[in-house]
Amino acid sequence: MANHILLSHGYFLGLDPIEQKVMRPYPPLGLLYLSAFLKREGHEVTVFDSTFSTPEGLIETLRKSRPRVLGLYANLMTRARIVTLIARANETGIPVVVGGPDASGNVEAYLSHGASVVVRGEGEATLNDLLARWPGGAPPIDVAGTSVRMGGVTFHGPDRPLIPSLSGHPWPDREAIPLEPYLESWRGRHGYGSISLITARGCPYTCRWCSRAVYGESHRRRPVDDVVAEIEFIEKRYAPERLWFVDDVFTIHKGWTVDFANRMKAKGIRIPFECISRAERVDEDVADALKGLGCFRVWIGSESGSQRILDAMDRRVTVEAVRKATRLLKSKGIEVGFFIMVGYEGEEDVDLLATVDHIRKSEPDIVLTTTSYPIQGTEYATDVSDRAVNEKPWGFTSDRETLVRGRRSMKYYEAARSWIENDAAAHRLRRGGQPIAALTPTLRATWARVRMLRRAGERVA
Repeated sequence: MANHILLSHGYFLGLDPIEQKVMRPYPPLGLLYLSAFLKREGHEVTVFDSTFSTPEGLIETLRKSRPRVLGLYANLMTRARIVTLIARANETGIPVVVGGPDASGNVEAYLSHGASVVVRGEGEATLNDLLARWPGGAPPIDVAGTSVRMGGVTFHGPDRPLIPSLSGHPWPDREAIPLEPYLESWRGRHGYGSISLITARGCPYTCRWCSRAVYGESHRRRPVDDVVAEIEFIEKRYAPERLWFVDDVFTIHKGWTVDFANRMKAKGIRIPFECISRAERVDEDVADALKGLGCFRVWIGSESGSQRILDAMDRRVTVEAVRKATRLLKSKGIEVGFFIMVGYEGEEDVDLLATVDHIRKSEPDIVLTTTSYPIQGTEYATDVSDRAVNEKPWGFTSDRETLVRGRRSMKYYEAARSWIENDAAAHRLRRGGQPIAALTPTLRATWARVRMLRRAGERVA
């Protein structure tokens, strides 16, 4: 058909040894939402899920099916793969449309690397409009939400408003791809299957390092009954043992959360799940609702134990609020995971010491760390733009590899992360009455601290 589009992404599990060890894959929800929306509007859509395939498999499918357009979803982790796929798709003569957070933040770069069109922001309505107005030949240059390069000149259509309401929005087109490999991967490695879903889009908070390239500073919530109906369908169709709510802040609206818990209880549905929240959005009623729903773990973006650093990030939360929410959730039998970020602008050793102390006092069940990096389009990236360096060409790297001149070395922060994670593990084991088991992470934490001190004077040139 003239408006046939093949949708895919750049994540290949077989090419990622780290993810193969973790083995927690989830289907590409964004593409499945696009598929459902475009099909409803009358377009012919095929989804090539690259997760369990190869780049060669995608290109071979492209050659055989000859879609009108190839649509690729790009995030900062898949940039290099996407750039390669664009080049290979161009060799087949099929135009490429690129969307997703990395494309929205790097429009000119993706166009210069061969994309025919870049979709900025939320994709459904924009892609539908683009396909309807693009029967062949050169793409139109004035479609809202798109950017096109013609004759070396880039044309930006006006920004497209976000879809005003998610009421009546189609569910992800999960039938477009086989979900069995995902469930089998989970069950084979972890003993249970997990399926992801989302109940809202966007985050209204203003953390300076966080990308809002797709949904902006918005928050649109789906109706409670619609979410309950989707979970009811998932339970009957796929029978997962667990769910993963991918919302940026699942408990952002207390009334919605409590209503959701009541509707799920009335339906007799209770599937264990984990979610992400902010500390100040958890109170007694919310914690009780989560417990009733079957929540077994809440992830909190604690980020730092230094209030000075939290304020610099514009996190709009206090260290004490994080501790209070953690105590409350754990008192209900809900595990708490912390996301911790090291290396943010202005952080010093005293701030890292405060973070270790904060984790000890909060006693989370899991601690995951990352080193801060400036994502294109964020306030943090603007703050350090004159000192940001990346030695690799743009199409062969990601924002994660961007360094900031004057900041301590990556080796220092690797040691800092090891210190924080191992100290947390040792403290948790000692608290649990396992002093012998705590010896190994204690030694690792001590050695990591030594490495930090040795590299304290190293700075990015």
